[in-house]
Amino acid sequence: MKKVLLVLKHEFITVVMRPSFILTLLLVPVGALVFTFIISTLSGSTSGSSNNNIISSLIMPQQQQLPEGYVDEAGLIRLTLPDATSQLRAFSSENDAKQALASGEISAYYILPADYIQSGSLIYVRPDFNPLGSTQRSSAFEDLISYNLTSGNTDLNNRISDPLNVQAEYLSPQPQRNPDEALTFFLPYAVTMIFYIVILTSSSLMLSSVNTEKQNRVIEILTTSITPTQMLTGKIIALGLAGLVQTLTWSGIGFLALRLGGQSSNLSIAFQLPASILLWGVVFFLLGYAVYASLMAGIGALVSNLREASQVTTIIIIPLMLPLFLLQIIVSNPNGTTALILSLFPLTAPVAMMSRMAATQVPVWQILLAVLLLVGFAYLIIRSVAGLFRAQTLLSGQSFNAKTYFMALLGKAVQ
Repeated sequence: MKKVLLVLKHEFITVVMRPSFILTLLLVPVGALVFTFIISTLSGSTSGSSNNNIISSLIMPQQQQLPEGYVDEAGLIRLTLPDATSQLRAFSSENDAKQALASGEISAYYILPADYIQSGSLIYVRPDFNPLGSTQRSSAFEDLISYNLTSGNTDLNNRISDPLNVQAEYLSPQPQRNPDEALTFFLPYAVTMIFYIVILTSSSLMLSSVNTEKQNRVIEILTTSITPTQMLTGKIIALGLAGLVQTLTWSGIGFLALRLGGQSSNLSIAFQLPASILLWGVVFFLLGYAVYASLMAGIGALVSNLREASQVTTIIIIPLMLPLFLLQIIVSNPNGTTALILSLFPLTAPVAMMSRMAATQVPVWQILLAVLLLVGFAYLIIRSVAGLFRAQTLLSGQSFNAKTYFMALLGKAVQ
């Protein structure tokens, strides 16, 4: 046990004192805070509470809003809306509207054809084309047509414009992701990417550590005073603690940013993560790390250099990437069959389950089942990889052999 602690201490201090680790630990949450601050600022500016905000002005500069024109060939518009007089201008002919557009008096104009009542189609003319912004028309002309179609009946007009006022009632606790809020759709994506990066980064540290010590022959010295199993145990725990520090820091600051962002920008509670997801995040990170770090350690024990290791790693991380490829399906239907299978399968569960928990209310029995399956799978993988962590394997310069690797994972002896 004392030797395991010595390896643990050495590996942990070596990793956390690296400049790259410290920069990553600090820059990622700082970027999250800056992003949250910008979102809060823009949300506040759109609600009219901070129109003079400096950051809002830099990101979304105010542009002069010109009125739009219209030509009523259908003779439909007989009533005018007082609030729309500054946003719309009537023209008797298309030539007059075209001249006003050329002189910069209006930003665009509509042509309401004579058969509008039968066809429902009209013509919209503007001087430029920008798929991202130029076709964003004001609603003033639409409101004007609706007002005239209802003969000035304000109540009927309002009911046509907003026919449904739905108040949803959930028999189960309300899901965290409200589909009516576009901003909340981003949340599961952010959680998925964070857990994918953290698990992959922490596991890669194990591969780099084992292979580096194997190349510089430090491992030959270590194996004279410590068993390979003790070395593997110390490295897994040490690098797991380093990854846990990273996960807790990122998750804690991200959780705080969401809370503060929700208060400052008046976002719905649906956009904010519950405190319990932080606890489950630690559990799934540790279990996911145990699985993938052990697999990486097995690769590091067999390959002769990091270049060969990076090529083999692709095979190992494919299951971890599946939730990223199928993220749209998971977020759209978090309680569907695909999402359920991915969140229970041990190789995809650490990322997929966190994606589901960020998107909806996951039944507790499914979370506990996923944890139980991960614990059992991690135990089997660690026991299997320990067969590769032997002195004769670590000290040999043999190339990676897929058959040897997977036979060891299946519990077969390594020749």
